[in-house]
Amino acid sequence: MKRILSLALLAPSSALAATFERPIPQPQTETAEFWFLVGSIALIISLGFVQYLVSRR
Repeated sequence: MKRILSLALLAPSSALAATFERPIPQPQTETAEFWFLVGSIALIISLGFVQYLVSRR
């Protein structure tokens, strides 16, 4: 019984949250821009391929 009581008293203290700190945006690097370009081109090509497959039906 004492264990349950001590656990019930300690549980709310672990639920307290730290203060919120706003995230600071990081500058976009050239590497990130390159991979975004690669992903965009791959998406456009795949959408074109899907259009080609659907139009054949």
